[in-house]
Amino acid sequence: MSQEIFGIHHVTAIASDPQQNIDFYTHVLGLRLVKLTVNFDDPGTYHFYYGDEVGQPGTILTFFPWRGARRGRPGNGQASVTSFSIPEGAVGYWQERLGRLGIFVGEPSRRFDEEALVFLDPDGMQLELVAEAGVESRRPWAGGPVPPEAAIRGFHSVTLWEENLEHTAALLTGVLGFRLVQSAGSRSRFEAASSEPGSILDIIHRPDQGPGWGGAGTVHHVAWRTADDQTQQAWRQEIASLGFHVSPVMDRQYFHSIYFREPGGVLFEIATDPPGFTWDEAPDRLGTGLKLPSWLETQRVQIEQILPDLSLPEVITP
Repeated sequence: MSQEIFGIHHVTAIASDPQQNIDFYTHVLGLRLVKLTVNFDDPGTYHFYYGDEVGQPGTILTFFPWRGARRGRPGNGQASVTSFSIPEGAVGYWQERLGRLGIFVGEPSRRFDEEALVFLDPDGMQLELVAEAGVESRRPWAGGPVPPEAAIRGFHSVTLWEENLEHTAALLTGVLGFRLVQSAGSRSRFEAASSEPGSILDIIHRPDQGPGWGGAGTVHHVAWRTADDQTQQAWRQEIASLGFHVSPVMDRQYFHSIYFREPGGVLFEIATDPPGFTWDEAPDRLGTGLKLPSWLETQRVQIEQILPDLSLPEVITP
């Protein structure tokens, strides 16, 4: 392929309580709710998108909050850790902030010369804040509760747990254009050709451990960035030619998607950068109202009656 993967487009996970999820990711982590919509395949359930000011690719964490969803179990064949980038001088701020807000966080750990804070969200999903050199140039969401100098700057990486490293590594380096850049013990670090947010993927090789199962607190899929529809089609043809089952192109309104499972079982998506989140809402109104695709608009009244009421974060435009 002539066009490499840029890095992470978004990560989608499963939650249980919708209000709890919004409160944690906006009030605690300081992300912006950039889109309030529904799961297009299950419109009785919300789909939340969080990110930077306009939800740029590489900053977007999304959730399906199924009320009462059972807790999942992290294990092999899953993206088990989602890591955000923060400025190098912000570790102390976040350690104090999380502790003050009742989030258990240990001492910073070092990995490949970077400091990381590890903690869990309300559903037990493992998160990290990684102090990354040079991220100060990335624009944070300045309208949230976290000072801009300490705010999250998009994704740092995702970590996959795999029973077999070799097969997944072959897909990453031989097809998707990643490079193996570092290894330490059971952890191998791969990097996309781009220096965009979320260009890192870590794999922890766990040959003697069991598989995980989906549920609240687990990642549903990891989406990788591609430039446009034409390039996405080329990726679809390339991946299908290797024997992977690849979905048709799906219209997700804010990007177009194809899906396939990598050899270890993690669900991968390749998503287009355009059209983005501002085509149906002005930038200063993102996430303030329920947006439905055209094919569900005729069911708006019924959908709104099913969905639980929410208290949305106040929009403060910096």
